[in-house]
This record gives sequence, C-alpha cells and structure tokens, in this order.
Amino acid sequence: MQLTTRLSTRLRHLAVGLLALIALTACGTESADGTGSGSSRSAPAGDSGSAQPARSVTGVRWSVDAVTVDGRRTEAPTGAHVEIDAKGRASGSYGCNRFTARARLDGHTLSVEPGTTTETGCEPGVQRFESLLAKAFSGKLTATVENKTLTLTTAEGDSITLTARRPVPLAGTDWRVTTLATGSSASSVPSGTQDEARITFGRDGTVHGTLGCNTFRSTAKVSGSTITFGPLTATRKMCPDPEMRLERAVRAVLDGNRTTFGIDQRTLTLTTEDGARGLGASAADGSG
Repeated sequence: MQLTTRLSTRLRHLAVGLLALIALTACGTESADGTGSGSSRSAPAGDSGSAQPARSVTGVRWSVDAVTVDGRRTEAPTGAHVEIDAKGRASGSYGCNRFTARARLDGHTLSVEPGTTTETGCEPGVQRFESLLAKAFSGKLTATVENKTLTLTTAEGDSITLTARRPVPLAGTDWRVTTLATGSSASSVPSGTQDEARITFGRDGTVHGTLGCNTFRSTAKVSGSTITFGPLTATRKMCPDPEMRLERAVRAVLDGNRTTFGIDQRTLTLTTEDGARGLGASAADGSG
C-alpha cells in the first residue's frame, strides 16, 4: 500500500510538471455546453439574477480569436485562451504570458478582477496583443453567447471574441512532442528539434510516427487511462546529437512500455508505469 501511494504521487507530480510546462505555449479548446434554446440568435450568458458564472461560459476553454479596440480588430496569436471555473476563478494565456483573475457573472455582466501574470519576454507583435487583451479583459463586461462563440464587450464598446472547440481525440491526431520528463522534472525538447518527434495513434490499435530522427511503427493497446505499447520497429539512421537525444528520450517512454495517459484539451501526456519517464505532446494545427 505504501509503495502504491508513493508511485501514484510520483505519477501525479510528473503529469502536473508536464502540463505546467506545456501550458506556457499550448493552445487548447473544448466545446461549450449548449444553451438549450435551439435558437441561433445571441443570448446573454447566464440567467437574470444569477450570482454564479453560467454553465454556458464556465468549464469551457475559450480560444481567443481577436480583440477589437476603437473599431480595429487584432487577431490573436496561437495559444491565447481563457477559462472560467464554477467558483469564479479565471485563468488562461494572453498569447505568451499566463494569467489568473477573479470572474463573477451576474445576469449577463461578467466582472473581472485581474490577478497574477507571468512576465515572460514575448515577440513585439504578441506583446502588443497581450496589452490589448489584458486591458479589455478587466472590469465589467457584457457576455453574449451565440452557438460556440462568446463575445465579451466593454463599456467603451471594445470587444473580445472567443470560440469553444471540442477537445481532440487520441486516435487520428498528429501529436508533436514538446516536453520530456524524468522523475518529477520536465523540460522542453532539445533546441532545434521542435516538431521532429511526432506520434499518431490509429483506430486499429497501431501507432506510428517519428522518434526525432527515425520513423517507427508499433502496436498501442488502449484500456481506460493506460496505453500498452509493443516493441518499436524503427529505421536506423544516424542524426545530429540533438535529434538523437530527443529520440532516445521518446523511445524510452514508448518502446514496449505500459503508460498512463491524459488529454487536456489539445495536450497529451504519457507517463511510464513506474513514473520514471514521460513526455508531453501538443496537437498540430488542423488536428481535431
């Protein structure tokens, strides 16, 4: 029992570490709950007099499409998103930096009190968008939901447009390895190897992709939250050191191992049964 508890804790810490690192750049979305009206016209988000966030807004990872300020629309960078939970806590990414806030929905008025924000240096264009979004996502906003689109409008008439999408499935998605983990620590893939390791699960119990240098094929038996990989069959090319280091790390997770897995929006985590190794992958644009 003590061994099982230690192992479960180790697995949980490894998964949390992977998700925390992926969250700095990954973009994830899921579908919004239906409004139940059957109408396509815009409707206020929340019942009149409600003191808690409405179900149509909360529990959804909203991908930011654009911010419109003074009539000028600025498209959002990949990864900008907002999520509000049922307890009135908001979190997300401005496009580069993560943020938290308090968000309370009363009728169709969303009151946002900014909280913490990371201070990562970003590209100038992304930095400008972050400033626009941070300024717009504060104070009292009018929330309107139409189908899968949420529009938040400020008192000055500026607006944020967001869209909810379904989380991507395990099978058929082009997963790009972005993070590697050993024990309870996680790090990004070696510099220059982004998108070099890719994994695709088939609906027929197969898996194939690229380890970082060589292509591979194998079997992948999914049962609940576990995936049991068969021995990998791979090509035998030699590549520069960064690619080979990535390949060894990915192979150590996949080759003949039983792993636990989880999907959070557009992010996949795989952790070996003993909790010693793991990886995180993001769904490629266009997947799902």
